[in-house]
Amino acid sequence: MNPIDLTGQNLPGFDATTDYWQTTVTEAELAQSPLPPYARSYPAQLPDGRYLLLPLRGMPTADGSAPDRCVASLIANQASMDVTEQLALHMANAAKVHDFDVVIGLPTLGLAFAPLVAKHLGHSRYVPLGYSRKYWYRDELSEPVSSITTPGKGKLLYVDPNQLSLIAGKRVLVVDDAVSSGTTMVSGLNLLARCGAEVAAIAVAMRQGTQWQKKLVRADGSPIPVVGAYDCPRMERRADGWWPESV
Repeated sequence: MNPIDLTGQNLPGFDATTDYWQTTVTEAELAQSPLPPYARSYPAQLPDGRYLLLPLRGMPTADGSAPDRCVASLIANQASMDVTEQLALHMANAAKVHDFDVVIGLPTLGLAFAPLVAKHLGHSRYVPLGYSRKYWYRDELSEPVSSITTPGKGKLLYVDPNQLSLIAGKRVLVVDDAVSSGTTMVSGLNLLARCGAEVAAIAVAMRQGTQWQKKLVRADGSPIPVVGAYDCPRMERRADGWWPESV
């Protein structure tokens, strides 16, 4: 069997991610400035003052040309266990000021954090939502979903009907890896509302940009609290490198 050709697997100007998400560092240990312009990576500052270096990823263009927009990337299930644990602890510390009964985990990468966040908050269990339909699932307990990183249509978000009693009538904390456009999160909120849950707050590792702020609101127009371990902007290309996107 011939080995797989691994050449040309990354967009020009963007790194492979093998060595990312494995450790957090102090500012003195950073190999780059924490300020823009950025070249290949973005140093996200955590609440304890340390940094997590994130690879930049170009956004696809319609004509296949070089991207002029990019985002910082976190793939939670490729991160070291220590980094995932640190991020979950920051998420839990930020979420504990809110009053809720149940922790809900969104797939796929939110499930890397939800059990850790729940444990740090003193909960013995959490409720995972999923994309895989088991034969006993019910169509009315599903919701269409898409995201900027997985834009394909046809994916559905499900709740296991056997766990409906853990959600109905409860105040919930929704956990995911990141929020960017807010589209995926809105699907989760719609499904939870149909299950009779009230969303007290949302906890994510990464709050990316500000587009999500307009979507994550209650029926009365008030914002749903969204806490995160760190914030990072969307980026745009300029002559000297990548800069936070102009609003």
